[in-house]
Amino acid sequence: MMMPAASTRRGSDAVGRHHNEGHGRRLTAAFEALEGFPALAESRDRLLRVMRQEQVTPGDVVGAVESDLALTIAVLRLANQAEGRTRRRVDSVVAAVDVLSPATVAALATRAQTFDFFERSSAWDAAPERFRLHGVATQRAADRLAEQAGIELRDRLMVTALLHDVGKLVLAHAYPGYPGQVHVTARTPEDRLQAERRELGIDHALVGGVLARRWGLPDAVASVIERHHADDGNEEATIVRLADMLGHYALGGVISPAAMLASARRIGLTPDDLRTVMYDLPYPTVARARPTEPCPLSTREHEVLKRLAEGMVYKQIGAELKLSTSTIRTHLHNIYRKLDVGDRARAVLTATERGWL
Repeated sequence: MMMPAASTRRGSDAVGRHHNEGHGRRLTAAFEALEGFPALAESRDRLLRVMRQEQVTPGDVVGAVESDLALTIAVLRLANQAEGRTRRRVDSVVAAVDVLSPATVAALATRAQTFDFFERSSAWDAAPERFRLHGVATQRAADRLAEQAGIELRDRLMVTALLHDVGKLVLAHAYPGYPGQVHVTARTPEDRLQAERRELGIDHALVGGVLARRWGLPDAVASVIERHHADDGNEEATIVRLADMLGHYALGGVISPAAMLASARRIGLTPDDLRTVMYDLPYPTVARARPTEPCPLSTREHEVLKRLAEGMVYKQIGAELKLSTSTIRTHLHNIYRKLDVGDRARAVLTATERGWL
């Protein structure tokens, strides 16, 4: 709904006064306020249920953490504080769960402040839920885009896609007129970014990058957050930019077709590819298996197992890989031993469950 001209002027004047007071003090206060940003209560509870299972798998823990902005931030920050070789290099929840013990993850979840949509007591009002909805929509779109483009960087992409708009939380706390009095008539993500620069002298992408570095997250994460609206961003930033647009599209927002097509071309997608992704987004999808631990198989053993999963017999696999049947048999015995299974069906099932196929 359009604001009356007088109201718009008052809002712009208010934002202008805040801008003139200087960003430093206001942004610093907002950064500190983000320390108390709550996890969705249901996300926290689901993670704790996973941790209480008799057999806890890394994949289940990763999925539960990645569903929530606050949980993802907490796990990444703690993992990046670890001493030694991994310090400041943990750029995904998969890697963070590998660094932290299950007890540590459970303790983080137990201590987390929470937000419940039906029992609001948070100073953030409904922001945790709104940001989770758009963040998860962007995650899903980014994953689908990466699959369509044949790009394998899913683990970090799940983090950057979820956190890409975290700078908006900072601006909402720092400037009472944000976003309503700043965006006003801006409709598309690009329009809103330009309105922020015009009214505030900064934008949410830049602020988000600063916040990510303040939290000690790797530059590979911070730079994607900072550059996810840039025309010259790297491949991952471009995927997140396009996924952000698709996230708005999936939730009924206005987006620029020209901007979408330009971003799609930069990651090697055709208009037909983009149409396919856009058509698929509203429908439920089965989560793809993701490797949450290193595959113990050699490259050749993986090639053999992949063909076994496709239904090939020893002779066919040998012919395709130009190896003898006895060599294929030896590779399979090694595969069974490394996977601790007794037959081909179980080998394929185990590798598929662990995301290695």
